[in-house]
Amino acid sequence: MKPLIIDRAELFVVGPDVARCRLAADMGEVYETLTLLRLHTACGLEGFAGVTTYSEHCFDESLGAALKPLLPILPGLDAWNSDAIWQQLMLRYNSMTPKPQSAIDIALWDLKAKALDLPLYRLLGGSRDSIRSYASTPVFDTPAEYVDFVHTLRAQGFDTVKFHVPCELSQDLALLDALDQAFGKELAFMVDLEERYSRPDAQRIARRLETMNCVWLEAPLIDTDLAGYAELRRNTSVPILPAGNTLLTPGLMNQGIEQQAWDALRTDVTYAGGFTATRTIAALAQAHSLPLELQSWGYTPSQAANLQMMLSIPNAVYFEQPVPSSSHEACCPTPIRTDNGRVHAPDGAGLGIEIDWQQVAKQALWHHRIGG
Repeated sequence: MKPLIIDRAELFVVGPDVARCRLAADMGEVYETLTLLRLHTACGLEGFAGVTTYSEHCFDESLGAALKPLLPILPGLDAWNSDAIWQQLMLRYNSMTPKPQSAIDIALWDLKAKALDLPLYRLLGGSRDSIRSYASTPVFDTPAEYVDFVHTLRAQGFDTVKFHVPCELSQDLALLDALDQAFGKELAFMVDLEERYSRPDAQRIARRLETMNCVWLEAPLIDTDLAGYAELRRNTSVPILPAGNTLLTPGLMNQGIEQQAWDALRTDVTYAGGFTATRTIAALAQAHSLPLELQSWGYTPSQAANLQMMLSIPNAVYFEQPVPSSSHEACCPTPIRTDNGRVHAPDGAGLGIEIDWQQVAKQALWHHRIGG
């Protein structure tokens, strides 16, 4: 195979000017930062990755800062040796491990797939080219706004919805009552509690959800409360999932499996260490007959990485489509959209999407370059 020698790397920390939303009642509007890594090779091919991070009040530039010390490792290395590069990166000192390494690993896999003119899911060993999709909502102020929004989503072809809710028991129960009255069991849905509930309140809302068409209850407790998750799971028929933001390694996830804390594993390719790490997590889930439900809230590059991973494994069931979609399509002329309840693989090789680098440059908070 022709070598894929990395010649230079570019890093863009972007603060897109898009409509912002809340994901819990006690949160302000979420600023979603897009950190883009672009790898150039001596043969002319380029690979890239994009990671979405979240903060209140202002854009969070820390992921870009954490990536900067890792980039000097890359010039002169061959992207075909991505496993060895990943091992080297994971041994570096870095306070945000493994998030920065995720971007580098994704960009390396994007390069390899483009060199073979394959979509990434095929290089990763997958064969299916579509997956079921659910709409993932922001927080609204009233139950009536949720009901109206669900009508809009159903008209757009969504048959499953995940609700980000106020995360206050009385308000959340009132919302469930309104949804039950409006849709009954015709609406399949999930509820995301953003790790904000106590154990007793989690049990109360789970009891209410048992009478509805609830696909899963997500993040009722903080991810590290494995005993609390196990207790909740023993006392409800509703499938229970973690948030997937804290326990990011197979070793930590295995502790949850051993305690029978969850009905599925959950993580994000852009957070867990890229494709190299997530393949191990997927194998762990499959070995224990558990689904791996990947996050894909975020900008299109984050969605694309997780979608390619989903399509490569048999035990992912759903793609998470953030809605309204337009708020997550900055700098990408080839967005990923749900069609009649399913999402299809993008047409291109690698991640399969395009980036408008001129728009990236215009909206970048800062830009860093090394090599070349």
